[in-house]
Parts: sequence; C-alpha cells; structure tokens
Amino acid sequence: MATLIDQDFFARLNALNDKFAASVPSTMARLRDARMRFEPHAPDNALVAELHQMLHTIAGSAATFGFRVLGQQARQLEQRLRVLMAFETVSPPDWENWMAGLDEYVAWAEVNPKADQYP
Repeated sequence: MATLIDQDFFARLNALNDKFAASVPSTMARLRDARMRFEPHAPDNALVAELHQMLHTIAGSAATFGFRVLGQQARQLEQRLRVLMAFETVSPPDWENWMAGLDEYVAWAEVNPKADQYP
C-alpha cells in the first residue's frame, strides 16, 4: 500500500527554507560581531565556544535548506577551530590565520550565501 504524502509537507518545508534564508544575514552579523570581540593574544574560551557552536549549527543545517557550500565552508572552519581548541596554547598568528578564514567566509556569505562555489 502506498504511503500518503502529507499535503502540507512541502509548504512547511518551503516555510523552513525561507526562515533559514532569512536568518543568514543575522547569523553572519553574529559571527562578525564575535570575531570582532576575539583577541588572538588572549582568547576568551567562552567566545571560542560560541564561535564553534555557531559554525557547527550552520554546518549542520545549511545543506538541508539548499545552502550546500555555505555549510561545507562552515564545517571546514569549525574543524580548523576544533583543532585549535585541542591545544593548551595557540599562538596569536595561528588564531589570526583562522580569523582571516572566518573573515573571508563571512564576507562571501554576505554577498551570496546560496552560491554554489567558494573562492
């Protein structure tokens, strides 16, 4: 017997897609704000955790809503951040290198977060 398709499924899915798309600018603004508060000479562990959580959330949900590359790039930044978090001490240049990648990502996402290529 065939499974009946919930008539409202696609309407709900489209509404969720629209909600995610509408949230991208504020998410990028939050990433930019956190990055601006980041001090590579004395990183705040709570801020590092906040950045990690934001990137993890983007990475986990972006592809579901048609933002495949946005999610892939968030995952790469998240993984690089996780490596830095594993060390007792990280040099300021290593943090600055990671932050440059974050800056590039946010600038790209602010222009076209649904793009299918990343520079």
